[in-house]
Amino acid sequence: MRMMLLAALGVVLVVADIVSVSAQASDPRVGTWKLNVAKSTFSPGPAPRSNTMKIELSGQGEKFTTEGVNAEGGRTALQYTANYDGKDYPITGAPNADMILLKRIDARTIERTNKKDGKVNVTITYVVSQDGKTMTATVKGTNAQGQTVNNVAVWEKQ
Repeated sequence: MRMMLLAALGVVLVVADIVSVSAQASDPRVGTWKLNVAKSTFSPGPAPRSNTMKIELSGQGEKFTTEGVNAEGGRTALQYTANYDGKDYPITGAPNADMILLKRIDARTIERTNKKDGKVNVTITYVVSQDGKTMTATVKGTNAQGQTVNNVAVWEKQ
């Protein structure tokens, strides 16, 4: 009896691993993305020199990290782990946000809302192309200086 229980537990663990790998393979956002500055538009600007984004599955959402170089040559880094449930989660490294919330719109689209001190200031819509090779992030809102932001960032899968 004990051997049967151990065997059943082993099967459950293998199935759980397969489901996890399958979920990663089916989410086109998972992976490493590099910003194509030349194909992107930044208003009011200036554009960053470079940026790399990594998205990993985490619970019912994602772990999101970026590392880059801003227009002045300074290092930037941003990170959060959040579920796609519309609830607030902390973000670090964002000059105009201390919390974010995520909503999955469809299999290729995520909407992220940035907040600072409880007030919404930016909404970012991420859409992965049909071929899975590019992701476009449309950013609308207000930056840390109070200027209206209307950016379109084009990311390429690495």
